Parts: sequence; structure tokens; C-alpha cells
Amino acid sequence: MNKIILNNPIVDYLIVAGILMLIFLFKKRASKNITRLVFFIFRKLGRNINEKEFFDLVLAPLENFIVFLTIDLAFSSLTFPNLFKFTVLKISSAQIVEGIATGMVIFFFFHTILRVIDYMAIVMEKKANQSQNFSDNQLIIFFREFLKVLVIIICLLVIIRYVFHQDITKLLAGLSLAGAAIALAAKESLENLIASFIIFFDKPFGVGDILRVNQVLGTVEKIGLRSTRIRTIEKTYVTIPNKQMVDSIVDNISQGTKRRHEIHLQIELKVKSEELKSLIEELQLKIAQFKTENVSVFMADIRPDAYVVTIEYFSEMLTLAEFNALKQQINFIILQSMENRGIGMAGKDKILAGRLYP
Repeated sequence: MNKIILNNPIVDYLIVAGILMLIFLFKKRASKNITRLVFFIFRKLGRNINEKEFFDLVLAPLENFIVFLTIDLAFSSLTFPNLFKFTVLKISSAQIVEGIATGMVIFFFFHTILRVIDYMAIVMEKKANQSQNFSDNQLIIFFREFLKVLVIIICLLVIIRYVFHQDITKLLAGLSLAGAAIALAAKESLENLIASFIIFFDKPFGVGDILRVNQVLGTVEKIGLRSTRIRTIEKTYVTIPNKQMVDSIVDNISQGTKRRHEIHLQIELKVKSEELKSLIEELQLKIAQFKTENVSVFMADIRPDAYVVTIEYFSEMLTLAEFNALKQQINFIILQSMENRGIGMAGKDKILAGRLYP
């Protein structure tokens, strides 16, 4: 047992083989127990999580982490054989093997963390779907990707430190200078990124809201890190930088409590005052019978060419199609009332035989 083979006694090889056999036999149970412990911690934090979904995402990378960590610890007790020693670019074979093993352990550790982040995003997204506020879904997607990028950056820094044995403080100092230069070059992009944070936290609008901004009217389809995408009423797709969405006056029509409409009727001058007064009273009563509120019909102005009657009313927050249908019904009621009374619209010119006559 004490015979030396490749710079190590046989007993050490047997111990390492036993450890590897044990880990391959019990890796499933060990990883399940650790996963259950993490699952129990999340449950204690008040998270409503599904055990099967959690295991499907986390168990496999956790198994790989446990296996590679055990292999690394087991083989680290052995002396690297002189037979396999060589040098490549001033790096010894022992350092190469050690770096690969350490790198695999670090990779699977952070891979497990990424899976946990993915699952927590799924849990939060399910909770957000129970409400009608779609902006929460965008916020979850944003922070999921942000956290994953942050974890990947930390993973790369740890690999540089413990696999390549480099001083990351100098690297971070260099990155800070490079970051300052990039920040100056990408000033507009950074402004849009900051504006996206303002939109996510202040929530002036969300996905599905109807907005009027910079002479654009449409429905918000996506809020990104750089821009907001709006589907206009003409069915075109408009992309507006988030900085403009924050700096401009945004009219969130969906957040309104009522819809308002106003009509200006220009009545011909030959109509008598009693007929005009009777028409106004009739329209007041008829329009109030629809899904309208605060109906106001009044004679707004007397002009040299017409009497101006203003009709103003509010409705509930109907969809655009429903509101247009309501306007059409009321417009036909107005026309019918005027026709029944023989009242016409004012106009300076009359069209006769394709020519204009004053």
C-alpha cells in the first residue's frame, strides 16, 4: 500500500477512488438535500414557489458543482506526477490542470446562482400576472437580465483572480478609466438607460397603456432599456428614446377617468331663436340617454355667417372602437333632430352644377 507510483503511494489513490465512488453514488441525494435546504429558506422568506419547478432548474447545475468540487478537493491531496510535468509559455502543466479544475468549480457555482435567479424571476412573474399592471412584468424582466449580467461579470473576475492568478484591482482600475471613456462616448445611451430606471420606478405608464407623446398616439407594446415602442392607431411601429419619454409631456389616456368629446355646430342664420332653443333642449335630453355624463348643449357664439352651438359630453373610459361607435350614434341623433326641424348647416357657398356660386 505504501508503494510509490507516479509520486504517490497506492493508499492515496485508493482513498481518492473511494471518495469519487461515494460522491457518484450519493451525488443525487446530497444535491437533493442541499436543494431542499435552499427551497426551505425561500419558503421561510414567504415565497410561494413550486418545488418541482425549483428542482428542475436548480438540481442539475448543483449536482455538477458538487461533483467537480469533490473531484478538485480529492485530487488536490495528490502530488502531481513528474512524468506529466511540462511547460507551455512559462506555465507548468500542474498549473494548467489546477486552473481548469478551479475554473470548472467556479463556473458551475455561478451557473447554479443564475438558475436560482431565473426561477425567482418566474415566481415573481407569476405573481405579477395576477394583477393587471403590465409594467411589473417589464420590471421583472429588466432586473432578471441586470442581475444575470452582474453575476456573469463577478464570475469572470473570480476566474481571473483564482484561475489566472491576476490582481483584479489593477484590472478594475483600468476598467474604470475605460468605463469613463465609454461613458463620454455613449452619453445619449446612458441617458436613455437612466430614463428607463425612472420609467420603471415612477411608472408614468406601462405596457398596454394608450399614450399621446410628441404628436404620436398609440398603445405601448414594449418598454426597453433604451427606448419605448408604441403601436400607433395607423398600425405603424414607433420607437421613442426613453429620454424623450421622460422629458416630454406624456398624456396617458388609459389612466384617465373619462373620455371627452366636443362638437361645434354652425347653424344657418335663417333659423328662428325659438327653433334654435327647442333644438338645444331636445339634444340635451337625447344625448343624456346614452352612456354619457355631464352633457352640455349651449349656444356658444353668434357670428355674421352662423349661430354656433357647442355640444360637450363625457363618457366612461371606453375602448377607442367603443368610443367611436358612441360618437357615431350621437352624431346621427344630432343630424336626425336637425332634419326633422328643417334646420341646416351654415355655409357661404352653394354648389350648383359643379361650379361655386356665392
